[in-house]
Amino acid sequence: MDFQSIIDRGLEIRKLYEEKEKQLYGSAWTSEEIALGFVGDVGDLAKLVVAENGKRRIENSKEKLEHELADCLWSLIVLAQAHEVDLESSFMNTMDDLQRNLLDERNSELNSTQNNGTNYDS
Repeated sequence: MDFQSIIDRGLEIRKLYEEKEKQLYGSAWTSEEIALGFVGDVGDLAKLVVAENGKRRIENSKEKLEHELADCLWSLIVLAQAHEVDLESSFMNTMDDLQRNLLDERNSELNSTQNNGTNYDS
């Protein structure tokens, strides 16, 4: 499945939730409310990661972790759409920036190590 299909599926489900929210509350959640829900989901995710590393007991933690990771991804997709962010492009650009920074740092460290070596030619 390609990333755009994942985005489309997530937005399809968001529309269903919007309808439900309008029925229950008179309006759909705002992006601020979705972001607050996301923060709660990240907290749940952190607890599940701790459980998966043996420091907390949560029954069926692996299955719950899978669910929470997907739920967090869904929130990110919805927030990106709400703020007109091309998530796929932004992700690729950010990964390119991170890679470039890491490579620059590594090259700088290599140059520093080479320049700090003892020169016996003089």
